Amino acid sequence: MDGAVWRDEWGHRFAVIGDVGGQRDALRGELARLGADPETGDLPHDLVVIQVGDLVHRGPDSAGVIALVDRYLHTQPGQWIQLVGNHEARYLAAPSFDWPERLDDESVATLRGWWADGLLLVAADLHDIGGEDILITHAGLTEGYWRRVLGAPADVGRVAQLLNAMIGSRDELLFRPGQMLGGGRPNLAAGPLWASATTELMPGWLEAWLPFSQVHGHSSLYDWAQDRFLVDRAIAGRTRLDLAARHAVTTLDRGRIVGIDPGHGATAVASWRSWEPGLG
Repeated sequence: MDGAVWRDEWGHRFAVIGDVGGQRDALRGELARLGADPETGDLPHDLVVIQVGDLVHRGPDSAGVIALVDRYLHTQPGQWIQLVGNHEARYLAAPSFDWPERLDDESVATLRGWWADGLLLVAADLHDIGGEDILITHAGLTEGYWRRVLGAPADVGRVAQLLNAMIGSRDELLFRPGQMLGGGRPNLAAGPLWASATTELMPGWLEAWLPFSQVHGHSSLYDWAQDRFLVDRAIAGRTRLDLAARHAVTTLDRGRIVGIDPGHGATAVASWRSWEPGLG
């Protein structure tokens, strides 16, 4: 789907930002491209940002990223929708994986405050974008999780509602690990914070009816640094790459899955963009 930026009935345009990974300057640069004030950082009144999680770790300024997002959540409520990633989840429950970096106490308290106050969500949805409904999560919703845990609802708004209703009451299901955490065989019912795009998300939906499209971060079907696919031909053949944006768009039966993790590391990648409905 390529064309004009999609707007809802109130005239809002949307931008879905992939994993930030402690890269505050890169985040500010992308927001400026989307129209944020270059001096104050204020978002334009018509823009709603959805960020898929993994704000922290890897890059040089996780605390700065948390502080920046916290300002948006409190000064421009409704214009910033923050989703939780597995790196944030490390501070919301008993740590499930080792990481060489540790957030400062103030940043940890901020994350936990978002979680307690309902400012940190698991899922967001966009409805009727040129006839397409879209679910947005950190790692994607696997077919097994959708069917076994959620009961296979076809309505994307209902799916987002069910996932967000688990916060604080069924966190163990939200944080259900997949191969990327536990190792071993792929888990085709891995949770929406841990599913591997290559071994769990895509293989599960390849032969199934996709009830709605999806956008996710967390992992990619394509190694942008090595310029190669990480999946077999059956999936690669259905996937269109946007190299400048670092988006991988896989077309399946009745929908598509869009991966938008740019792969920031200790330094930010040079070329990447958010995903804007209607543009790709």
